[in-house]
Amino acid sequence: MDFKLTEEQQMLQETAARLVRDAYTFDKREKFSASETGFSPEFWQQMGELGLTAIPFPEELGGFGGTGVENMLIMQELGRGITLEPYMESVILAGGLITQLGSDSQKDELLGAIASGELQAAVALDEPSSHYLLNDVQTTAKQDGSDWTLSGRKAVVIGGHTAGKILVSARTAGDVRDEKGISLFIVDPKGAGVTRREYATVDGRKGCELFLDNAPGELLGQAGEAFPAITYQAGRAIAALCAEAIGAMEVACDVTLDYLKQRKQFGVPIGKFQALQHRMVDMRTELEQATSMTILAACVASEEDSVERTRTLTAAKFLVNRSARKVAEEAIQLHGGIAMTWEYSLAHYAKRLVMISHQLGDDDHHLEAYAKLMSVA
Repeated sequence: MDFKLTEEQQMLQETAARLVRDAYTFDKREKFSASETGFSPEFWQQMGELGLTAIPFPEELGGFGGTGVENMLIMQELGRGITLEPYMESVILAGGLITQLGSDSQKDELLGAIASGELQAAVALDEPSSHYLLNDVQTTAKQDGSDWTLSGRKAVVIGGHTAGKILVSARTAGDVRDEKGISLFIVDPKGAGVTRREYATVDGRKGCELFLDNAPGELLGQAGEAFPAITYQAGRAIAALCAEAIGAMEVACDVTLDYLKQRKQFGVPIGKFQALQHRMVDMRTELEQATSMTILAACVASEEDSVERTRTLTAAKFLVNRSARKVAEEAIQLHGGIAMTWEYSLAHYAKRLVMISHQLGDDDHHLEAYAKLMSVA
């Protein structure tokens, strides 16, 4: 198999890398995190102007027809800068759901704005008691003629505090954990019956709890038939998160190696101590394994839905989760106390890696899911 990037893919990667390098120094990131939005609207606008927010969408919908590989290249660079913008949530996950389920009018209204960066969207799939199970939906939707109203509570809506539109999963039929009967709705967060409780996450981002009390919603796709699309697009998002983790792990490894070369103990750099060299090699080994699985996940992310695709993405998330935490923990221990200080960048890379290892399922969740998929193979 040829793993070489095409000329267009190389240009895409270089564009994303240059943008992050020039616009996202660590000091600037701290200011963005402390701002009202929690990220940089200017950086988001730049991504739109450069076409990065349009990469995943079909050409007929205003995009560039990118696949999971193109998503991987962008997310990896965003991971290097531990950027705060909700690219995965808005462009890949929300944009993917609208592309798959939306009517022509909904696509015309929303996808062009998302692709240009004018509209930031969010996705509300988790609930306080769902624990990674996307089919555990207690939020309900009721129909009155052609109108729908939603009631319930959604948790950890990353980017939901500034989103112009939020895609909300709600139950229109069935029991709490039935896969049938789950629908998806477009909700205006500033509309009647919608309340957002904003908060900061451990990795410096911002999100919100979403409270719905007979809030109007616009049905996306067929009522009760949204779950297959949700799981498919969650798979694309998982591949993107793996790529972001790879970018963050690469920087964590590089920063740690530089520290081992500079920090001296007993008159010599501590990198000369064999025990620390072995631990540094272990970090690089984890990174290489995770990188291989991330490339595989990116290659299958845009394929048609299948058990094999799901199994591959689940295995990738499991391995990357483990590697991300291992790299973060080793990097902190090899640094010592300085790695725990807020002013040092490594602490923030470690926090982001831990957050990624929980987003859309931790390693225990994906190990259990993989075991179930193996039993039906």
